[in-house]
Amino acid sequence: MRILPLVLVFASMVRPGVAADWNAAVLAALREMPAGGGYAATGAASARLRSAAEIEAGNLRVRPALARPSYCSGATYLVLLKTVERAQSAGALRIDAASLMALEPDGQRDGEGVWGRWNANGPGTARLFSELGMGRNFTDWNAARPGDFLKIFWRDAVGSNEHGHSVIFLGIEDRGGAEFVRYWSSNQPDGFGEKSVPKSKIARALFSRLERPERLADAGRLPRVDAYLASLLERESSFAEACRLTGAQ
Repeated sequence: MRILPLVLVFASMVRPGVAADWNAAVLAALREMPAGGGYAATGAASARLRSAAEIEAGNLRVRPALARPSYCSGATYLVLLKTVERAQSAGALRIDAASLMALEPDGQRDGEGVWGRWNANGPGTARLFSELGMGRNFTDWNAARPGDFLKIFWRDAVGSNEHGHSVIFLGIEDRGGAEFVRYWSSNQPDGFGEKSVPKSKIARALFSRLERPERLADAGRLPRVDAYLASLLERESSFAEACRLTGAQ
């Protein structure tokens, strides 16, 4: 996949009065991600994720190739961080070093800090977007665009008994009259890469569109723990509750 130059992706974002298209920025960051590397939801994979995102000389430094093997939430989080890194390099986004440190994935438990919210069961990404005002959350497939973050629920369960997948939405394909959802993530068994699945296999979908990444500068002012997300390790919620607590329509 061709990597778009920074100047092309972010040219409009630094012009007053021009709305930024952060979906394009997310897709450009995605194209810098490595392929493969294997899938593993293990402590060793989390340690590799930690080594892939660091603050160096006050700047965010993201090296996704270090985060292999990988798992789905770690993969999509790296794309978010890579989007921030690229935007900062292009002068389209400014976040101070102290706020950047709050973004480091450093083993936070579910619901704790930025990474702990993103990695939590249920609507982790959408909850973070809602708390910081980073963008809108929604459930309408017709409103989805490539570059939206997407939490897939393979069954109608949210919380301790859910079966889900954190991905970046790439589009809908028609295959012989059947709709397939194409997305990027860390997928079993190969790791980083694209995949397509029948839309009929997805029980619920919760989209999050990045619109105001500068709100990540407020990450250090979040409550230390999101009690709702933390509780989902042990209890069941519902999709209706998840939507209500994320403002999803």
